Amino acid sequence: MPVAQPARTYPAHDEHPLEKVVVAVDPYDLEEKASIFTVNYRKNDYLPVFFVITNEGDQPVSLVNMKPQLNTKDRSKLLPATTDDLLRRLSHPARSDTSPLPYPLPRKEVKGGVSRKTSDEIERAEFAAKAVEPHSSARGFLFFDIQDIRNPLPGATFYLMGVEDAKGNELMYFEIPLEKYLSAPDSGKR
Repeated sequence: MPVAQPARTYPAHDEHPLEKVVVAVDPYDLEEKASIFTVNYRKNDYLPVFFVITNEGDQPVSLVNMKPQLNTKDRSKLLPATTDDLLRRLSHPARSDTSPLPYPLPRKEVKGGVSRKTSDEIERAEFAAKAVEPHSSARGFLFFDIQDIRNPLPGATFYLMGVEDAKGNELMYFEIPLEKYLSAPDSGKR
């Protein structure tokens, strides 16, 4: 798991100075970056996106109702995969009833599964924070299903809605064009 820097240090970020909250995304679209994982998520049609939210205010910020979304150039609206979605795709289940049997008995045993190491990696990597304490950051990965999407980043925009202040008031939504990431000078982030 990469160490999170303050959100404003990432090329792709959106800052709300009045609310004192900054949100950043850092796609792990390149092989060198994605090598931190034991699983090749890209081969399994997932795009890992490192998500950082920094609270520079004096009150906690609630993430209980947050709704992250990645909108691609072709207007596909992608929501982060759940843990179950990831485990299901990574397990590669295969039915064993495809070969003919010499006798007519039904067989529907499914074989497949993920290793404990893989499930632990997913659990450690996934963004799971429910709040961000004052003067701190929360971080983790969001995994977007990019099956049937050739090049998901050019022209894409990341949106975050549902972030609430300590009084339960929803903050203005965050909007991060991924072009900020794609056009950033090589600063080790890409």
